[in-house]
Amino acid sequence: MTEPMILVDDLFKTYRVPVRPEGLRAAVRSLLRPKYDSVEAVRGVSFAVARGEMVGLIGPNGAGKTTVLKMLSGLLVPSAGTARVAGHVPWERRSDYLRRISMVMGNKSQMLWDIQPMDSFRVLGEIYAVPPAEFRNTLDELIALLEMKELLAKPVRNLSLGERMKCELVASLLYRPEMLFLDEPTLGLDVSMQLRLRRFLGEYNRRSGVTVLLTSHYMADVMALCPRVILIHHGRVLHDGELNGLARRMAPFKLVRVTLGDEGRTTKAGWDLPDGAELVEESGNQVTLRVERAKAASVTARLLRDLPVADLTVEDPPIEAVIDRVYAGGEA
Repeated sequence: MTEPMILVDDLFKTYRVPVRPEGLRAAVRSLLRPKYDSVEAVRGVSFAVARGEMVGLIGPNGAGKTTVLKMLSGLLVPSAGTARVAGHVPWERRSDYLRRISMVMGNKSQMLWDIQPMDSFRVLGEIYAVPPAEFRNTLDELIALLEMKELLAKPVRNLSLGERMKCELVASLLYRPEMLFLDEPTLGLDVSMQLRLRRFLGEYNRRSGVTVLLTSHYMADVMALCPRVILIHHGRVLHDGELNGLARRMAPFKLVRVTLGDEGRTTKAGWDLPDGAELVEESGNQVTLRVERAKAASVTARLLRDLPVADLTVEDPPIEAVIDRVYAGGEA
């Protein structure tokens, strides 16, 4: 049986956070007798990712996503638990492991600000000891995929945010890592550039077989790239599976959208709602109902029997709405 690229078992990370009241006296006292609170950022996280898989790691701010990425990339040491990535313990930070992974953070840059991207690429090629022929072939492939040939001669400081992100991706993939950690890679980009980067990442995954663990607050990134998601909330895994399965699990209801014929123009008081149905929206002849999943079939049958229905659709709630309810701490 092939070993997973990532294997995480019961991972914990606790931070010691200094605390003190306001005021000068409290500040002086804290120098002599500092006090700390313990904050659990990650609590018993376990999952596995197969080689070549693209997985979305999602959750609200402070859920523990970036902490997990930093532990898996070796930037942080966990408080408890184990993890292996590409057969290595990440926080040992052995050179062979670092050569096999790469990390892109939307709010961090590895490009040198005052020189051309091409010069940064050459430096990275030397650092990672990429053979010249392989360096040239890989660079040409990435430049073509990202359509960025015209950017190579400009100083990085003159590039737009989207253009810099293209360069960050090239810099991270020049030595063909097996594992790519992406932390908010489309942060702050316009819609057009987000689409281009998603297209590139999907195509590069298909060509190279690189394993990708992606965090993003843009659900469009996750929906476009990741058939599977891991939802973390308050440092724990709430869901690990298909994105569509998240809606079924976290939102135990369907949306029934009904369009009535002209003779059935209705108001809330015009007809009784079936048992298990709740009116969500009403506009003219169009009505949207929230219906318990178990009763969706019977409610639909009653609507078709009792009302002059011109059109009827049964849908899962939008994934963004499901995620928002989870983030807000409510029950879908």
